[in-house]
Amino acid sequence: MGTVGAQLFRRKPIVVQHTHHRGEELARNLSTFQLMMFGVGATVGTGIFFVLSESIPKAGPAVIISFVVAAICAGLSALCYAELAAAIPVSGSTYSYTYHALGEVWAIIIAGCVLLEYGVAVSAVAVGWSGYFNELLQNTLGFRLPDALSVTFIQGSDGAATGGVINLPAVVLVGLCCLLLIRGVAESATVNAIMVLIKLGVLALFIVLGITAFNADHFEDFFRFGAAGVSAAAGTIFFSFIGLDAVATAGEEVRNPQKALPRAIIGALIIVSTVYILVAIAGLAAEPVEFFSTEEAGEAGLAQILENVTGTPVWSTILAAGAVVSIFSVTLVTLYGQTRILFSISRDGFVPRRFVRVNAKTLTPIYNTVVVSVVVAVVAGFVPSDYLWDTVSIGTLMAFIVVALAVIVLRRTQPGLERPFRVPLYPVVPILTIAACVYILSGLAAVTWVIFGAWIVIVLLYYWFYGRRHATLNDYTSDEQIAEPIHPEEER
Repeated sequence: MGTVGAQLFRRKPIVVQHTHHRGEELARNLSTFQLMMFGVGATVGTGIFFVLSESIPKAGPAVIISFVVAAICAGLSALCYAELAAAIPVSGSTYSYTYHALGEVWAIIIAGCVLLEYGVAVSAVAVGWSGYFNELLQNTLGFRLPDALSVTFIQGSDGAATGGVINLPAVVLVGLCCLLLIRGVAESATVNAIMVLIKLGVLALFIVLGITAFNADHFEDFFRFGAAGVSAAAGTIFFSFIGLDAVATAGEEVRNPQKALPRAIIGALIIVSTVYILVAIAGLAAEPVEFFSTEEAGEAGLAQILENVTGTPVWSTILAAGAVVSIFSVTLVTLYGQTRILFSISRDGFVPRRFVRVNAKTLTPIYNTVVVSVVVAVVAGFVPSDYLWDTVSIGTLMAFIVVALAVIVLRRTQPGLERPFRVPLYPVVPILTIAACVYILSGLAAVTWVIFGAWIVIVLLYYWFYGRRHATLNDYTSDEQIAEPIHPEEER
């Protein structure tokens, strides 16, 4: 097995062919459109339906700039993802790319980042979904679920814990997504595509009605919170671009992956960025900055804006219904991404093999999906979303930085690797990606870094005492570990 140092930094061989690994494989059932809708489904809704109330109080009207900054950073990273996804079309996304490019210990660190990123993201979205679900119940049936069953504890100004016991709608949502994923990825992709089209229609409605109430006074003192506010808001908003990574997690389940993956990633980015910026403008056009710090903006905020603008609950009811449907798709795709990353980690031996077992009929990792769903449901049921947002952003940003580094490293170490899509203006784009992500990271709160650092320490301890002893590469001969396979194009 060699020295410990050699083990820590050994790289997994790149195998670019229809069968990528020993053992379990996933079925290639997804089309390019379905994959693009995965990206949009995991993204639009997460940021827009309830992150405005988190970001506008930090940046004021300049939150529009925060959205642009986050979109540019995500766009640069999307180009890097597109190159790696086309060249290495496997499950695992950032984790797999890191293992191939930078080595085992870095792959484990990134595995910790993306597992934190996806797990917390699913929980945060589910918590936000329950607010819109309650709004819909109120508008249609005239009642709401009691706080004891629809919110978690809330720390008041006096430090006392108030509020509910469990966020039951969030738990139920995760359970429904679990059942759908167990049924099959093709069925899940079809349902997701339908829900995405519904959500885009609902958000188009919000944009049109919001702009009709345009008030230029709401944009006065545009940079009232300065550059620090823009950076802080961009860090929170960046959480909502997690969907781009979710596209890459489907590398083994899409038809013609070397063409489909880059098209889906870039297409999803364009749709997402356009919708986000337009909704932010419409929201500020309709309501002053101060509104987004109020309690009514925190729960089903966009629906409340429409009710204020139109004077009738009809439009807000439609938006709340659209949010209930569309945020379901965010939870579905993000949960899917979490299970596929864990699938890849298990296939490499770092977690027990039960997580890689695939049902012979559905070709889905059922045990994996159930365990992930239970953990996520517990977090969603008992942890307020305020504690979750920035933790997701830091995991996403770290993953994006490593993807950019992987592009640079593989260009040097694997120059003959077939790259159906190549990052333009190399190496400027990867370097700018890293710089943009570092800039956004600088705006995150100190407590977020403490939580993140503690999590990485736990991950490394787990790797040292369990993961490195069970790594699949331990079963290869030294020659197999060192040698990189010849690409079929090079054989010809």
